[in-house]
Amino acid sequence: MHISQSIEVRRVKAATRGTISVGIDATDLFDRYDEEYEDVPGSSFPQIEINKMHISQSIEAPLTSTDTAILSGNLSTQNGNGGGSINLALRRVTSAKGWGELEFGAGDLHGPLFGLKIFRNLTPRCFITTHCALQFSSRGVRPGLTTVLARNLDKNTMGYLQWRWGIQSAMNTSIVRDTKTSHFTVAMQLGIPHSFMMVSYQHKFQDEDQTRVKGSLKAGFFGTIVEYGAERKISRHSVLGATVSVGVPQGVSLKIKLNRASQTYFFPVHLTDQLLPSAVFYATVGPLVIYFAMHRLVIKPYLRAQKERELEKQRENTASDILQKKQEAEAAVRLMQEAVRRIIEAEEARMGLIIVNAWYGKFVNDNSRKNEKVKVIDVTVPLQCLVKDSKLILTEASKAGLPGFYDPCVGEEKSLKVLYQFRGVLHQVMAADNEALRIPKQCK
Repeated sequence: MHISQSIEVRRVKAATRGTISVGIDATDLFDRYDEEYEDVPGSSFPQIEINKMHISQSIEAPLTSTDTAILSGNLSTQNGNGGGSINLALRRVTSAKGWGELEFGAGDLHGPLFGLKIFRNLTPRCFITTHCALQFSSRGVRPGLTTVLARNLDKNTMGYLQWRWGIQSAMNTSIVRDTKTSHFTVAMQLGIPHSFMMVSYQHKFQDEDQTRVKGSLKAGFFGTIVEYGAERKISRHSVLGATVSVGVPQGVSLKIKLNRASQTYFFPVHLTDQLLPSAVFYATVGPLVIYFAMHRLVIKPYLRAQKERELEKQRENTASDILQKKQEAEAAVRLMQEAVRRIIEAEEARMGLIIVNAWYGKFVNDNSRKNEKVKVIDVTVPLQCLVKDSKLILTEASKAGLPGFYDPCVGEEKSLKVLYQFRGVLHQVMAADNEALRIPKQCK
């Protein structure tokens, strides 16, 4: 969205992107029940067919610091008829304000294609993109022109004005607002053959799975479409999403999308041509039930096993370093013994702070994992050495860096558990690895 990124994104290393789309016709699941009152012979089982497929792939490779080559191709088939095309584009960054691109393409459904695209920053907050193309076919030369003018309205909002002339002429304007917790789009198009208005909202949850819930309304001369859905991160490089589309006269569809790194797998499933409540219900509930079942039975065990393998590998790679730090910590504890003896004598004389026991590492509280080895070290002496004037204050940093400490379980969550005596009364406290700790509790 930001203009400054429009140039820099074209200087990255070679990257490949791909999309595989498989269209599924599942209308027999719902529409077949309309035939119960008709004398039409048929199978007792609904027929689900793959009626269209689309595969596209592209690779973007820098040639020099200013030149980039982009090779892309696609294949499509629908109801037994198909075709494909291949394109080569050469892009040059002419200055910090713009770049130009030449495009050459050919396909079995049309003749050669020649195109020119130009990007230019007009001001620090405004840019323009123009794309003109000539497509040769048996019907002659078919020219096309697309121009997009964009402007930053504020830090999170962009405004776009698009004019398209040629095979499908249209004027489109849209406003896109993207924040940390939401994404909002409103658009309007006047054109031939389609004119429409669209409103779309997406809410981003601030959880580790990066869950997003979205909904949109699109109305025009073609009819009305309502869409709602959600997407969620299921692994480090994979995002799974599902969208339900309900419209007139399109009917009900379920769209499933999986993004895996730079590859996209898309499965639009057409359920019915009519507005059937049963189709909407199953399209909404079905993916949720399947997802939660798969997440519990397949995804979570797989991610847990993967994390354990990574931790084991990390431990193997850092074994010698951990051993060295352990020896250093033990040596530091031996040097602390005399100082700790004097501190304890002084604290006992004033009935101050005495560290009875202290442990640092991973504590397992889950009964299902009670047989797992608890990875903790005794840090009673190092903590007592840090007591000053009957107070112990630890800042918000990993405790593994304290004198006499080391990390007994690299890569895992750790805690500090302390049993201490103050004014003759025993107390116990537990703090996370990066959590600040102040004892006794009344210490400010």
